[in-house]
Amino acid sequence: MGRETGKPKVNPLGALWFTLGLGAMVLGGLGIVVPLVHTTPFLLVAAFAFARSSRRWSRWLLSHPLFGPIIQNWRQHGAIAMGSKSISVASMAAVFALSLALRVSPIILVVQGVVLSGAALFVLSRPLPPHH
Repeated sequence: MGRETGKPKVNPLGALWFTLGLGAMVLGGLGIVVPLVHTTPFLLVAAFAFARSSRRWSRWLLSHPLFGPIIQNWRQHGAIAMGSKSISVASMAAVFALSLALRVSPIILVVQGVVLSGAALFVLSRPLPPHH
C-alpha cells in the first residue's frame, strides 16, 4: 500500500507482464478455433508472464483442467501429448489443403509449405509426456 494515499502501488513492469499474459491468453484462445494459430506457445508465454505478474492468474492457468497439463508437460519434460500433436499436424494439413483448394499463389504455397512443414516437424519431434 502507498504510504500517503492508502492505494496499492502499481508496478509498471508487473502491469506490462500481466498485459502480455492476457494478450497471450487471447491469442491462445484463438488457436483453439483458428488452425494456423497454435495454442501451446501462447499458453507458455502466458504462464511465463503471469508467473512474473500475478500469482492468482498463474495459479488459475496452471490448475486449469485443459491448459494446466499442457504447460506442466512442457515445463517438466519439453513434451507435447499425442492428442495435441495430432490436432496440430491435422490443422496444419487442413490449412494447406484449403490454400490448395482456393488456388493460392504458388509462391505463397511454397512459403506456407516450408513454414508448416517446419512447425509440424518441431511438434512431432517433441517427446511424449510420461504416463502417470
